[in-house]
This record gives sequence, C-alpha cells and structure tokens, in this order.
Amino acid sequence: MINVSTISTSFIILGLVEMERLKYFYFTISLALYLIIMLFTSMIVSIIVTEPRLHEPMYLFICNLLINGIFGSTTLFPKLIINLLSGSKIVSLVDCLIQAFCVHTFGAVELLTFTVMAQDRYLAVGQPLRYPTLMTNGKALTFIAMIWVTTFIGVLVPVMMTAWLPLCGININNLFCDNMSLVKLACGNSSVNNIFGAVQAFLMIFIALVIIIYCYIKTFLICLKVSKEAYQKAVSTLVTHLYAFSSFLITTFFVLLRYRLNSATFPLYGHITLSFIGLVTPTIVNPLIYGIRTEALRSKIIQNFRKLHDLRKPNV
Repeated sequence: MINVSTISTSFIILGLVEMERLKYFYFTISLALYLIIMLFTSMIVSIIVTEPRLHEPMYLFICNLLINGIFGSTTLFPKLIINLLSGSKIVSLVDCLIQAFCVHTFGAVELLTFTVMAQDRYLAVGQPLRYPTLMTNGKALTFIAMIWVTTFIGVLVPVMMTAWLPLCGININNLFCDNMSLVKLACGNSSVNNIFGAVQAFLMIFIALVIIIYCYIKTFLICLKVSKEAYQKAVSTLVTHLYAFSSFLITTFFVLLRYRLNSATFPLYGHITLSFIGLVTPTIVNPLIYGIRTEALRSKIIQNFRKLHDLRKPNV
C-alpha cells in the first residue's frame, strides 16, 4: 500500500528554477515572442476570415493551423511570463494536468491538420474538375471540427489515466507540464500508461506520415504531367506545405528524443531547450512560411503594413 502522505498534489517546475538567475531576461524574451506570435498570427487569421476570395478549403486549413498556433503559444507563454515575474515555481496537480492536456492537444491538432491538408492538395491537383464538389468549404469545416473532437477525446484518455496514478515525485524536468513528465513521477507501476501512450503516439504518427507521404508523392507525380503554368503553381503550394510540415516533423523529433534521454545524465537546460523548441517553433514558423510564401496572404499582409505605416505618418 502507498502511504497517502507521500502522494504529491503540487510540483516544482525545474525549468523555472534553472531560469531564476536571468528571469527578467527570459521574461522579456518570452513576452516579446508571445506578442509577436499573437499579433502576426492574428493578422493572418483576420485576413483569411475577412477576405471573401480566401474562403477556400486550403485557406481554412491554414487558418486552423494558425489558430492552433495561437492556442499552443497561449498554453505556454502567459503562465511562463507570470511565473517568471512572480518567482513562483510550483504548480498544482490540476493545473499541471490541464496544461499537459493543452500541450498534447496542440501537437495532435497540428499533425492531423497537416494530414488533411496533404489530402486536400492531392484532390485539388489530381481531380481539379471534381475538386469543388469533393472538397467544399462545408466539408473542410467538418474536417476541422472532426480534428478537434478526435484530438480532445484521444488526448483526454491518457491524461485521465495519469490523473488516477499516485504520484510521489515533485520535480518536473521541463519548462511546462506534459503527460510523460507526470507519469515518470508515479509511485508504483506505470507500465500501462507508458505502453498506452507509446502505442497511441506511434499509431497516430505512423498513420499520419503514411497518408502525408503517399499524398505528396502522388501529387508530385501528377504535377509532372500537367502544363508548365499549372505545374509551377501546384509545386509552389506543395513546397510551402512541405516547409511547414518539415519544421513540425523536426521539432517533433526533438520532443521524442527528449523522452528517450536519461534525465540523470542529460543536463536540465538540454531538456528545457528541446521541449521549448518542440512547442514554440511551429507557432513561429507556420505564420512566417504561409505569410511569406502564399502570394494572396503576402500581398494582403504588405497592404496592411502599408496602412499602418500611413497611419503613423503625421498629418501635414
């Protein structure tokens, strides 16, 4: 039997302990990053929402990707900024579980959205005449709703399994709470949680990668058979998606690598860096890639910046 008095209900975020010496520097960097992500991403989302000619499935999926980026950055930065300013390093179990749920939701929505976007481009290039009926805005919104609902259910199960575990440790070797960091603090046997989490993550990533790789290979093969103008337009769009997806894939590798490293031998700042890169990079890279490489978005962004510049000019 586990002694009830040893079960932990609050935890120390070791990442915050590591940042204590330069906390005002990290506070400034975190605040600046969060504001830049929110302002730039919100601007692109508002462009897609308010511009009628961008009301197409591809832009709806991009919009969902960017909204998820806002969700992901909000999962980390506000709490981090407040904790750095207040000097607090302790988090309750409930708050930790909520943050873990949000962190994993962000990652799963990102992966599923890229999967649907690959299928969307395959249909657009492979079935151009039937595409308007195969992928309508209504169907795109249905796919987006399914992504969020499926993710909520899929992430809730392992997080609830963790909530029922008796946790004896108090040190979270990270900058934020995630499910595996909590499972490692279990008093007894947590093999069921580990196996379930590993199998779920493997199946999800494997199936998504198979679909994405298949769709992009088939799409590129189709592009080789179309006219030069259609080829250039299709390939430009595909390359944009591949840039964004590759960035997400690399950061996911960093996160998976962190879970495989021995906490006793791998330095704490290494864990902080890998987890921070894994969560933050997609929220920065996605709006930059789609804002710069997507012509319709780029022209509207430049137009908005010019308007802001004109408003700052003093009236003569």
